[in-house]
Amino acid sequence: MKYLVISDIHGSATALDKALSHFYTLKCDKIICLGDILYHGPRNPLPEGYDNKKVCEILNPLSDKIISCRGNCEAEVCQMVLNFPTMSDYSLISDNGKTIFATHGHIYSPTGKMPETFDVFFYGHTHIQSLTRDEKGRIICNPGSTTFSKENSPKGFAVYENGEVTLFQI
Repeated sequence: MKYLVISDIHGSATALDKALSHFYTLKCDKIICLGDILYHGPRNPLPEGYDNKKVCEILNPLSDKIISCRGNCEAEVCQMVLNFPTMSDYSLISDNGKTIFATHGHIYSPTGKMPETFDVFFYGHTHIQSLTRDEKGRIICNPGSTTFSKENSPKGFAVYENGEVTLFQI
């Protein structure tokens, strides 16, 4: 299975369109969405192409391909307009004998609370791309934000396939 991993869309239909173009060109099977889908949050400016309704119109037809979790900007009303589950603090994915732990990063993170068992740990929240391995050889990846970059990190996403992760810039 080939996964496009995105995070922190923050209601930008423009950024989502750019990220999803790679879903199709890279021939991904599923999308792992790490939260902060619709709302831009009180600390961020309105992003380019801010259009929550359009973000829903883009994502809802792909609902059977999306594995998602709740970001710190999600609200219960978000679940009312999205056709895929998005209110869990994390999602566990089993792929070819590998366990993928996908979370937003505000509850579980490499600098805070971490699960014990996983092969790949995806998190967002910081808007900073990173790809490392821990002392046990497990992959820890933040795909960055599709919409807002911070600390000179590019806007981006990741692709996971067969135990390997690659970071991409938008």
